[in-house]
Amino acid sequence: MGNSYAGQLRTTRFEEVLHNSIEASLRSNTIVPRPVFSQLYLETEQSLAPDGRTENDDEDDEDGSESNSPPIPYQMKPPPEGCCTTDGFCQAGKDLRLSSLASDPLDVPTGFMLVGIKSPSIPDNLLVCAVDRRFLPDERGRNALLGFLGNCMGCGEKGFRYFTEFSNHINLKLSTQPKKQKHLKYHLYRNNQGILVKGAPICWRGNDFRLRQMRSSLVEGHPTSDEQPPNLPLTHPPHAPGSHTGSHAEPRVVDVARTLINGNHAVPSTAHPPLQQSGSGRPSVTGPNANAGPPKKRHKGWSPDSSSNSLPESTVKSPPSSLALSTLSVSSVITNGARSETVTLQSSSQRSSTPLSPPELSVIVPDQLLHTCKLQPVIFKGHGPLPQLTGNVSEVLVSSLLQSCYLSSQTLPRVYQHYGPSPIQPLSTEMQILLTVYYLVQLGPEQVPLIEDLEQILMRSWRESHLSEIRQFQQAQTPGTQGRHFGRETPSALPALPGLPQHLSLPPQSQQPLTPSQLPWLAQLAASSCGEGVVVLGEEVRSLAQGLQKTFCRLMEGLLENTNYVVIIVVSPGQETQSCVVVTGKHQCRALAESMFSPTEGLKEISHQLSTGVAQELIHYLGQDGDMDSLLDSSSVDRNEASPLSSTQDLAEEKSLKNTQSPKNSQSPKDSSTQCAKEALSPKEAASSPKDSCSEYCVEWREVRPIQLAVARKLLSHVCAIADSSTQNLDLGSFDRISFLILVPPSEVAFQQTVLHLWSSGVLRELGSVEQECVSQREAERYVVKMDQRAQARIDSLIQEAHSNSYTLYILVHDHAHWDISNSSCSSSDSGLGLVDQLLNSRQLKDATNILILHVTSFPFALQTQCTRISPYNEIHWPSAFSNDVDLYHEKTRYFGVSELLESTRSGSSLPLMRYDSSFESMASTLEERFPKLHSAVIRTIVLIQHYCVALMTASGRISSSHNLHKHTSVETMEIVQSLLTAAHQCPAHHGHMVLLRIPSLALAVWAHRRLSRVRKQLGLEESFEIILGNPSQALIIGRIFTDQIKTWLKIQDPDWVPHTYLELEALPCILILSGAEPLGESLPRSLKYCDLRVISCSYLHRTTLEQELGLAAYLVKAESRPPHNPGPGSDLIESDAEKLSSTDNEEEEGQDNGDSPPPCSQPVPSCPDSGAVDPPPTQSTTSPNIQKGTSDTIQSPSKSQTQPQPQPSSESFSYPRIAPLHRNQPQLQSYPQAQSTSQLQSHPQNQIQSFSQANSQTYTQTLTQQQPLSQMQIPSKSTSSDSSSPRASSPHLSCSWARGVSRPPSVLLPRALNDIITASDSSGLPRFSSFLPHMSVAWASSFRPLLSKMMTCTEQSLYYRQWTVPRSYHMDSSNRTEGRSDNFHPRRLLLSGPPQVGKTGAYLHFLGILSRMLIRLMEVDIYDEEDINCSAQAEEVQFHPPNAPWPNTEVMKAIPFDYTIHDAKYDDISTVYCPGFKPSADGNPVRQEDVYLRRRTSRIKLTKYAAYNTYHHCEQCHQYLGFNPRYQIYESTLHAFTFTHLLLGEDIQLYFIIPKSKEHYFSFSQPGGQLESMRLPLTSEWSPDCIKSPIFTPTTGRHEHGLFNLYHAMDGASHLHILVVKEYEMAVYKKYWPNHIMLVLPTIFNGAGIGAAHFLIKELSYHNLELERSRRLEGGGPVGDVWPFIILADDSCVMWNAVDLDGRSGPVEHAVSLKQVLQHMEACPDLAHYGLCGIRKWSSRGFTVNKQWEPFSRGHLHDFLLLNVDRSQNVQYDQNRFTCHDIDFTLRLHSAGLLVCRFNSFSVMKKQIAIGGYRTFIIKTKMTDVPTSVGPSQYICAPDSKHLFLATPAQLLLEKYLQHTSQKLFPLSTKNYTHPVLSVDCYLNLGPEVTVCFVSSRPHSFNISTTGLLFSGLLLCFADAFVTSGFLKKFTFLKGATLCVISADRSSLRQTVGRLELEEEWRFRLSDEFQTANAKEDRPLFFLTGKHI
Repeated sequence: MGNSYAGQLRTTRFEEVLHNSIEASLRSNTIVPRPVFSQLYLETEQSLAPDGRTENDDEDDEDGSESNSPPIPYQMKPPPEGCCTTDGFCQAGKDLRLSSLASDPLDVPTGFMLVGIKSPSIPDNLLVCAVDRRFLPDERGRNALLGFLGNCMGCGEKGFRYFTEFSNHINLKLSTQPKKQKHLKYHLYRNNQGILVKGAPICWRGNDFRLRQMRSSLVEGHPTSDEQPPNLPLTHPPHAPGSHTGSHAEPRVVDVARTLINGNHAVPSTAHPPLQQSGSGRPSVTGPNANAGPPKKRHKGWSPDSSSNSLPESTVKSPPSSLALSTLSVSSVITNGARSETVTLQSSSQRSSTPLSPPELSVIVPDQLLHTCKLQPVIFKGHGPLPQLTGNVSEVLVSSLLQSCYLSSQTLPRVYQHYGPSPIQPLSTEMQILLTVYYLVQLGPEQVPLIEDLEQILMRSWRESHLSEIRQFQQAQTPGTQGRHFGRETPSALPALPGLPQHLSLPPQSQQPLTPSQLPWLAQLAASSCGEGVVVLGEEVRSLAQGLQKTFCRLMEGLLENTNYVVIIVVSPGQETQSCVVVTGKHQCRALAESMFSPTEGLKEISHQLSTGVAQELIHYLGQDGDMDSLLDSSSVDRNEASPLSSTQDLAEEKSLKNTQSPKNSQSPKDSSTQCAKEALSPKEAASSPKDSCSEYCVEWREVRPIQLAVARKLLSHVCAIADSSTQNLDLGSFDRISFLILVPPSEVAFQQTVLHLWSSGVLRELGSVEQECVSQREAERYVVKMDQRAQARIDSLIQEAHSNSYTLYILVHDHAHWDISNSSCSSSDSGLGLVDQLLNSRQLKDATNILILHVTSFPFALQTQCTRISPYNEIHWPSAFSNDVDLYHEKTRYFGVSELLESTRSGSSLPLMRYDSSFESMASTLEERFPKLHSAVIRTIVLIQHYCVALMTASGRISSSHNLHKHTSVETMEIVQSLLTAAHQCPAHHGHMVLLRIPSLALAVWAHRRLSRVRKQLGLEESFEIILGNPSQALIIGRIFTDQIKTWLKIQDPDWVPHTYLELEALPCILILSGAEPLGESLPRSLKYCDLRVISCSYLHRTTLEQELGLAAYLVKAESRPPHNPGPGSDLIESDAEKLSSTDNEEEEGQDNGDSPPPCSQPVPSCPDSGAVDPPPTQSTTSPNIQKGTSDTIQSPSKSQTQPQPQPSSESFSYPRIAPLHRNQPQLQSYPQAQSTSQLQSHPQNQIQSFSQANSQTYTQTLTQQQPLSQMQIPSKSTSSDSSSPRASSPHLSCSWARGVSRPPSVLLPRALNDIITASDSSGLPRFSSFLPHMSVAWASSFRPLLSKMMTCTEQSLYYRQWTVPRSYHMDSSNRTEGRSDNFHPRRLLLSGPPQVGKTGAYLHFLGILSRMLIRLMEVDIYDEEDINCSAQAEEVQFHPPNAPWPNTEVMKAIPFDYTIHDAKYDDISTVYCPGFKPSADGNPVRQEDVYLRRRTSRIKLTKYAAYNTYHHCEQCHQYLGFNPRYQIYESTLHAFTFTHLLLGEDIQLYFIIPKSKEHYFSFSQPGGQLESMRLPLTSEWSPDCIKSPIFTPTTGRHEHGLFNLYHAMDGASHLHILVVKEYEMAVYKKYWPNHIMLVLPTIFNGAGIGAAHFLIKELSYHNLELERSRRLEGGGPVGDVWPFIILADDSCVMWNAVDLDGRSGPVEHAVSLKQVLQHMEACPDLAHYGLCGIRKWSSRGFTVNKQWEPFSRGHLHDFLLLNVDRSQNVQYDQNRFTCHDIDFTLRLHSAGLLVCRFNSFSVMKKQIAIGGYRTFIIKTKMTDVPTSVGPSQYICAPDSKHLFLATPAQLLLEKYLQHTSQKLFPLSTKNYTHPVLSVDCYLNLGPEVTVCFVSSRPHSFNISTTGLLFSGLLLCFADAFVTSGFLKKFTFLKGATLCVISADRSSLRQTVGRLELEEEWRFRLSDEFQTANAKEDRPLFFLTGKHI
């Protein structure tokens, strides 16, 4: 292969990949992005062409073997003169042969691999070279870079960049063009002796890749269709990974023939995604097919994006039937497959040296096979093609699951190729076959093989055979890759084989590989240990066809009667080993055959058998022994009553249900057992006696529990996390309300149950959807929808509503989310599946930014795959109620779920709550053998209903005891029926309990309901208990008498009320027959006592399926009945690991189970204390199967072996403590006495006489002779108390059976097969079924996955499934794949998972409520709501303006006296300004602390649509305003300097403007992009309805996030100029948060300045800009004085504005208006130019003024929001040094200058409380440290030239603070002396609230108050200028002893002021009265002098 084009890339492609790589690296946290050049060169996915080749294959790929044309002659360059040309040597003369270099130490550079090169001139040897691994393919033939880089290992020459050049150097002497694919043949590695040997072949495209493609192309077909037509010969590559023998002939290319199977082309299935390399993350390639090599030169259009997904996976409607489709989809059970399937597999082995022979002759299936053998054999394909089956093929099943398991276990993960040349090989074919034999041998006679077990055996064998290599690989990993992830398993902690006994040890690692010749006799040796159970046909057969024919013959001859499995092994010299397994065990064949149905097909088959009458034969058979109908007729209450059965099937069954002898003797109580049934009151009788009531009955399921509140808050926090993330996928701030829709499965009961929860939760009232108390649930039904065809319209309307209501957040709750995960494209319309995918995964729903989807499920596994749509960060797991045995939530109830059920099976001293019925199982097993054509569900259901009918007849007492009916039922069934009939008799209100009978088939459930109802009627028990048919598609139907009883209990008055949910059947004695393929989320009442699952299917062994059925028994028991803990590690994985918290939830609660501490009771206890041992077979086996009917006169307990005959003390059992002495007979959970032997039973007769009224016992005794009378029969109760047999305990009315029942969970009866699987655990204590495939719609990504760990948290389980499972083609997430991304998560999708029946519905309903409250809270802000202060009641009530005057009149305003008094409540801690007419209150204003403004009075006010917002608000309308403009890049702004001169500062001021590109039109420049000249101002005459003329300046500091700078909504979209005035050091952060705002940056010297400096610069800059604009207009020829002179000074906390409506009937009313309306109204004032300053009121909820008259305008102090005339106020400046009260000082000086000040009282501003930042937050700290210290006000000053602690605080601030806090000492005569104020000349300074200040101006012609006759208590001169003279001061009179305070900038000016003003004439000074602020000299302290008036 030449390299002339290597690295030549199209520029656009390179830039695109480079950009994607950079973006991925920026976004990624854990996953290392792929390198740029790897993306450019690595292989893409390709599909197979119709001829089976990849589309980019070259015809001349492998030595021209695909072409008949002669090879193109190739002339190599002549070698240089003098060089070596010997074969096997390089041109430098150095030996390159492997035989020569095998022992030599070779220097292999990092990143290079040793490779063996095949030379045509020396075929028996290899040449050694080193090649850069990047140019070699991985084990899949992918990911090889174009080109070559190699080193010569002979002479050491390095850097050969072209293989042509390298081939010349090593003297290959080729006749064709050199290509690395042809000649780089093998990896080389050193063995244990350090010798360099040949390793695995290099997997080039034409070699192993096509083989793997054919392996994956498994297609279903008919058993009769051949694997391949005989006329198509099959060739096979000899050198594939794993080859141990064989010659080195040139490989031949394998084509996938275009075989047509049943009319379908062979379709490849999903290829293996590569496994995790290091760390966490997903595999990067998940496509169906994958490229095998680099592109050829002629494929110019190739790009990594051109993957061919056009050839989809084979889509199969029935889920299990596709289990054979994929090499990576190994099913949970070997039984899960298609009903009839074949596989087009050309090759199944990786080892061959010669081509395979053509397919053999067909095998004839004999006729009458099923009839003769009573079984339908199942053939498992193994290795090699299966011969064609002909003849009676319908009676043989073929499965490819075993073959899939083999192939998956031979596909080595790429991770082991990363460390050096990999010597790790997959298991050989021979080892796989031998391990399979080992596994089959150890299976019990009734066990069905599980594929998980075999797969783990194969994996463990592989790991143990490569321990050293795997350790070497792991040690080479970097430390960062170690840790807690699932990419590897530590070999030292390998689990024990789940199915392999220890005595069948694996072949030692050190032995030589197993040879084909050894295989047959080793397999036969292994099979010999089990007798005839497993037969191996090996040496005697020469082909699979011969072996199959011999097997069929033996079957027909009856020679395989005791054989369960026949293993056929074909070993032929020169051919690869072939194998298959024929299942011949009757039980195994039945289980496998039924598992090949999909669940839907299985139910259809059952319905078909019922409808066609096939089941009648069984019914007739059961009726042979006695006439049960005649017995029923004789006991019928009303013999003339017509039979309710109408169909012919019912009539036949009515006459045929008769007694039959049970296979095992099952004793049952007789005569006296019926007494309590006769005595029981019917509900009708109970209703007639209303005085009988039960004090213990209460319904609590409506309450919200603390743990539900915690989960709701956790949901809320996740939603807030989405909103707070930088992705902006959810803007909570833009929503003002929520709406929701709850989607439930199509179950009427589940629908009504959700409606009931919603209606009673109060959420609807909280959301405002229902105005008043609901009288019915109809209002709630609008918010719940069943996922049927009618749901389409509901969701469509929700999407449309969401589009039109962008301010509403819609929550779509998908409850029971694991129910329908089918792909809509793969589901038929009539099936009802695929609807969730069609609706919830639609583009409209995904793109709607105001729709949030919440999936809720108990079994999230199917939603956690490699293609999931839910981010792992958006998963919420149900927390544990206990941590280290501490109750975290203090609940009244304790959850009892699957883990606790399993625990009850492991506490060896008590009867487990979960068990199986041996009598029932034996009868069903016998009938299954007799009726092989009947589905086992039909047989088991008919038998079970017979047991119930017989038990009812026996317990009713209406049948004579001479009929021995107890023989025809089981002890378990008898106990259930007895308990059901007698429970109501023990309660005065006749409360009972529920028996759940789970029958998945609706047809069987209907039959069972009719049969039981008929028997109940004929026995006269219609009023004793109800029989309910739970049909998901129908509403609940309850008899009227029982409905009335429930209404009495629940105190319901509505005459039309009927129960709609199972929850409302609380305490009703009933049998609920629950049908449906799977439960659909229906909750069961706490009166559930028995959960009868004896007829559920054992075929579909997936984790979800099993946990779903067991979840029906999940229960909330009373918390006080918590049992003591058994020590030992728990089984934490069951129930989706509900016991442990997610690692992302509550971290402190994670490590609760570390093995040495006892787990909480909600956590299971291990099944076996020794975690390293392999579990023995279950010991819960019943009577030995060898004991035939009648050979034993004892009955063994259904769930106990005879290995523990001695009773255990109750203290050692897993028991509940007694609740109270009053209820001593109350059964206690799981504390049953051990079964006693007969001798023990007879030795204590007085303790064992119990009546059948105590029918709450869990089981009968084990030992009971048939002759023993009833009075001597022991029926122990659940209690371990010795009082259980006392007379008091036997009293039937002592307590309510319902009340006793809520303290214990229900008992569960399982099929034996399921019980054995569920109760088994692996060596680590983990339940065995937890490692099953999680769901039938997903597949394992690889067999090389680690096992689930017992210590995994919920989050770690989720990550495990996300890495190791892939969705099948019919899974809805299979389409969720995006090129170039490792995830494709929906940003607004959450997953709530929790165990079944735990209360998830209540949790998410409460979440909806608190989310609604939070949104309301987000739409509310804390507004300062304070009354005006200093209001004088004696003020004159004069009306100056009409109340409705729109604008002020200038002349009238001049007549209004100026109000010097300060009324703003934020200034209630400052000095009052003296006003002649004001009378202060006696108590004055209170003194407050510095931080008191944080605690000022506020009110919660909802934001209006005209509010101003901070940076957290970003709705769609604001995007362009905030800078998201497509015309401009974000952050695109320029910095402009602006300089002007000001006399006060004495130097030029340089300011900086940051102007975004989108705002440049507001400014004028010398040229485009040139020098900034001025800010454009409009003319006074201009007016626009959508424009504000005044520029808005907002000084701000420390509030870049919280400042209210978003005025878009406040301005109602009007155009306006808004400028943020920021300090230089905050420029960058403000620019980051507000990229589209203009910013004015203050000079550096103002970094420490206060608000006065900001306002000073704004005002002076504005006046300077006004003059510039006038000059610009003048140059343009316009009028000079017509430029708009006003600016707005706005605080950064102004949030909303209001206007007063005077038309209200109850006086003036305020309503919200936009800032635009306020400003336009003020700017439209006719005489506005005459005013110097205008403002508006501050809002208060307490009204407008204390005066009765409404004055629309007033003169006084203005704050926070000012309209300033910079032209008229030119000569009045803000004091740039001020930090506090600068606005009061400015207003006083402005008024004294004669300028009009006007407040528009018709408008008010609301100020938001912002506790962060602002100009008031100055920290006073010392210069010694930056840490704030507590410095008192007395330390703010010091004597000049003294040693004092200097402060790092501006001098002006220290002075202001000192005067504020210590003025009562400085001006002692002024304290609380309003009539003698302190005279302050030309400035206002705050002297504290106890001192009054009288302001006067020294300016000529100024307006001052009259001071005639006023005696001042002090004089304050601050920076007195030339206008202050001694003559001016002599106008004022002072009290004797009044205080003088003179303040100057330095000591010199201080003395000058004293001298110039002749102060020493009237004031006495002392040397000690001179002070300075506590500043260092370089900080320029201020100085002041005090004195006393003489």
